[in-house]
Amino acid sequence: MNRILGFLIFWVGIGILIGIFLPNEFCAVLLAASLLLIGYNLFCC
Repeated sequence: MNRILGFLIFWVGIGILIGIFLPNEFCAVLLAASLLLIGYNLFCC
């Protein structure tokens, strides 16, 4: 469980860093939504 939480926290940090460098909010929302869908599909399948 600790490894999963560590992996999750690491990628949340990477996502925050990517969000800082995106030019506008629409790109950040679009990227977050697409990554959430991909992550959900990978986790459940």
